[in-house]
Amino acid sequence: MWNLLWPMLLVVGSNTIYNICAKSTPTHLNSFAALTINYVVAAALSLALYYLMPGGEKHLLQEISKANWAPVVMGLSVVGLELGNIFIYRAGWKISVASLVANLALACILVVVGVLLYREVLTVRQVLGMGACVVGILLISR
Repeated sequence: MWNLLWPMLLVVGSNTIYNICAKSTPTHLNSFAALTINYVVAAALSLALYYLMPGGEKHLLQEISKANWAPVVMGLSVVGLELGNIFIYRAGWKISVASLVANLALACILVVVGVLLYREVLTVRQVLGMGACVVGILLISR
């Protein structure tokens, strides 16, 4: 059970802190300077954890050579995600609404992605859930 729970707690906790930070980013700070700070800190922490975590010999260049397109595109998408969040809050969205609307829309899109790209089965329950998400978006964003 803990193997299922701790990653979800990490995502929810990190996302909570992330949204607080995105909303708290000073408006007079250039957005790309803010992202640069974010990524320098993230890169330093990732590199430190790479070497500190157990797991045999550490050959970073060898590991990098094993990568496919996914980490590169993920890096690009993270820039879009973070920049979008900064601009969402600068545009005046409330922290209690913006993340919820974005995540409900994302949930609906990922159901379609799951069906189209990963051949997941679309159930009536999922369709009803997507409908509830759309209704929720309409209700909360008014």
